[in-house]
Amino acid sequence: MTIQWVAVATFLYAEIGLILIFCLPFIPPQRWQKIFSFSVWGKIATFWNKAFLTIIILLIVLFLDAVREVRKYSSAHAVEKGSTVKPGGFEHTQMKLFRSQRNLYISGFSLFFWLVLRRLVTLITQLAKELSNKGVLKSQAENTNKAAKKFMEENEKLKWILKTQGKDDENMLEAENKKLVEDQEKLKTELKKTSEALFKAQNDVIAMKMQSERLSKEYDRLLKEHSELQNRSEKVNKKGL
Repeated sequence: MTIQWVAVATFLYAEIGLILIFCLPFIPPQRWQKIFSFSVWGKIATFWNKAFLTIIILLIVLFLDAVREVRKYSSAHAVEKGSTVKPGGFEHTQMKLFRSQRNLYISGFSLFFWLVLRRLVTLITQLAKELSNKGVLKSQAENTNKAAKKFMEENEKLKWILKTQGKDDENMLEAENKKLVEDQEKLKTELKKTSEALFKAQNDVIAMKMQSERLSKEYDRLLKEHSELQNRSEKVNKKGL
């Protein structure tokens, strides 16, 4: 096996090992998220996309080369199988065909697992973020429920206080209304008495006015009679002289 295919095989084994480690059930996504958030990954993040694309291109080139070798030795294998010129040529071609097929599988699986590894890291990161958001949302929901329960308890207390105060206010209003009704009855009674007294006073005033008019007429009559008597007395005195 040449150096390049040894490197590809080593890369394939490393990919399989990383995928198995990522699939371990006792390592939670949050732990991987903490590992991925190390500062060293931030430093190489700028080169990550370039390295990823470079490795994909190399693996594609090796895969296509392996496909070409497989097709080449497959056709040669068919030709040499029907030929009897070289007795050892068939075994040599078959060995090269086996190596080219091996290289095809190594490069193909390396390319496939490289894409799977990239997708797996992305999914683990997203899952860790979703779990973190879920924890935050859960804590917010619990705080909201606690606040809602507290507000409901305070609301019940306020309702009870208002209900109690409402009963006291109703009793006070009932007492005040009763007192106002009694005062109204007293005022009506006093108003009736006052109206009767006023009516009586008006009648007395009218009677006094009529009596005053009669007295005035009687006074005028007496004054007139007095004047006549005085005139007569003067006339008698003049005759006696």
